[in-house]
Amino acid sequence: MDTPRPASAPASPQPPHVLILGGTAEARELAGLLARQRQRQRPEAEAEGAGPRVTVSLAGRVAHPKELPGEVRVGGFGGTEGLARWLREHEVDALIDATHPFADTISFHAARAAALAHVPLLALRRPGWGPGEGDDWHPVGSLDEAARALPALGRRVFLTTGRLGLAAFAGLDGLWFLVRTVEAPEPPLPTRTELLLDRGPFTLDGERELLRRHRVDVVVTKDSGGAATAPKLTAAREAGLPVVIVRRPPVPEGVTVADAPEHALAWLRTHLGPRPA
Repeated sequence: MDTPRPASAPASPQPPHVLILGGTAEARELAGLLARQRQRQRPEAEAEGAGPRVTVSLAGRVAHPKELPGEVRVGGFGGTEGLARWLREHEVDALIDATHPFADTISFHAARAAALAHVPLLALRRPGWGPGEGDDWHPVGSLDEAARALPALGRRVFLTTGRLGLAAFAGLDGLWFLVRTVEAPEPPLPTRTELLLDRGPFTLDGERELLRRHRVDVVVTKDSGGAATAPKLTAAREAGLPVVIVRRPPVPEGVTVADAPEHALAWLRTHLGPRPA
């Protein structure tokens, strides 16, 4: 008489998979929150899929990014279709676009890819800056508009718009530029340029001294938001300097937006559940 085989244990459901796009501080914070959530769980609870698996995707534009929790991939996806294919092949259950507020190309790719792959999408965007009493702000829609506005506002420019797109200012030979970026920009650059390689967060005292030492009389920045680089705005207000500020591009229509990693975490709780093995 054959001995009956013991019933096999049911397969454990796989944890949901979250893809986070971006190398921003908010992306790093959200990945850290999710990683700590997993670490707090009992091993058996983790096996049941209560905590999501996280992949953080970086564009690869920064040679030495800060360390990130979770799995990390570097490089592009090959446009909308490539990202949609990656979402399907890696069984992504939720997509978080936590790229820089001015990385509008990848944001539109993410919106289309999420729709194609039927994956819920959230845009995580830090709040933008707003002018306060005493600010002399000159909002513009692009770097080209910023360049056109400068000659009427000053001669010694503190340019803090990042290392990309500086060609817009290359023809302003009558102006002097202090260009601050994390990594060295590629030419063309303005003829009269002093390059300052530095990474925030920056202090108010440091920004005051920088404006004084270089005799800056106009500041150019993007509305990146956040506290890490905001002290330059306070220093400019105190010194009575005009600030040319590039407005953010719009978030793709129909995409839900969260303004803090904690809010993104709450959104994930409502959209994720254990995925069958």
